[in-house]
Amino acid sequence: MNIEFQCQSCGGRDGALVLDLGLQPLVNNYLRPEDLAKPEPKFPLRLAVCHGCWLMQIADLVPPVQLFSEYLYFSSFSDAWVRHARQAAERYIAEFALGHDSLVMEIASNDGYLLKNFVAARVPCLGIEPAANIAKVARENGIETVGEFFGAESARRLTEQKGQADLLLGNNVFAHAPDTNDFVAGLRAVLKPRGRVILEFPYGADFIEKNEFDTIYHEHVFYFTLTPLLPLFRRHGLEIFDVEKTPMHGGSLRLFVGHTGAHPAQPAVAERLAQETRLGINSPAFYETFPRQAQETKAALCELLARLKAEGKSVAAYGASAKGSTLLNFCGIGRETLDFVADRSTYKHGRLTPGTHLPIVLSEELLRRQPDYTLLLTWNFADEILEQQRDYRAAGGYFILPVPEVCVV
Repeated sequence: MNIEFQCQSCGGRDGALVLDLGLQPLVNNYLRPEDLAKPEPKFPLRLAVCHGCWLMQIADLVPPVQLFSEYLYFSSFSDAWVRHARQAAERYIAEFALGHDSLVMEIASNDGYLLKNFVAARVPCLGIEPAANIAKVARENGIETVGEFFGAESARRLTEQKGQADLLLGNNVFAHAPDTNDFVAGLRAVLKPRGRVILEFPYGADFIEKNEFDTIYHEHVFYFTLTPLLPLFRRHGLEIFDVEKTPMHGGSLRLFVGHTGAHPAQPAVAERLAQETRLGINSPAFYETFPRQAQETKAALCELLARLKAEGKSVAAYGASAKGSTLLNFCGIGRETLDFVADRSTYKHGRLTPGTHLPIVLSEELLRRQPDYTLLLTWNFADEILEQQRDYRAAGGYFILPVPEVCVV
């Protein structure tokens, strides 16, 4: 379905609706009990694709200040993600010969979960984190952090103050920057002539093929494949010279970017592009089955939960996550079905989930309260969580995984 549209990357106006998830609250707007008396803002949540450059993107943008001024996602609460970050840092330090004379910058550095590895190796580093509450925690952890959004203007200011970066990192932030041209212009401004940018983000091809519709939310503006990124970087004098696939977050890409001609192009770039062409990423047909799959998941999950409740089973959820908010609100699952949501983050404890207003309790409560079934909202960390909750499972508890297909484990 064609819609009124302007691509945030190429500026083209030929776009089509991929999936409409209805009115949704901001996924990280965790309410306090006293907030229930106030109106809760909700916004249209629609995914579109540009028929000019084939970039998937949110059709209805919410200002970043509304999204990120207070933020309750702390990266350090995921053991798997912290381990992934440590291994990446160790690799980069060795592979790029980073030392006392180098400078590493990270955009959206969160609580310092990644940069602490460079601090430990005595490699100078700087975090850039717009959420004031999280930047404060990072500084308390000994990570030099500036509190601002990243773009061309802030990049020029950082360059004047700190110099250019040998290595510029961005994990799960590139897709969150609504002005993607400004963001890429900032990368170019702050990068040394022979420096490297490494960006990680969920992979748009896996997103479609694995039915990961719940990863759509307002702050996650783009759903990147390699196809639209090559011309985006080229417009700004940058070049993707290597690409890797990682298993994180249901399948992610890791891009290696430099100034045009600064680093030899690796075969993986052409191979990934050819694979996307074979998949049909640059044709409307690739996206047409996605809404049907989302609706089938919704129907199957609601049917399962209704049957369990009719049988007198108790049901809770695990993971007060962004994707969990989208799933619950899209499916209309709330307090009539779920007793609570357990989560490891102490920052979310005592709050309520956006839209559905489920009480968030600490993860230890899952074993103590022992619901018969638990809906795993953070399915992207399923292996880690199933291991953490082995005592709950040994006591007879079951987990429900909603994506890519509803199943009980």
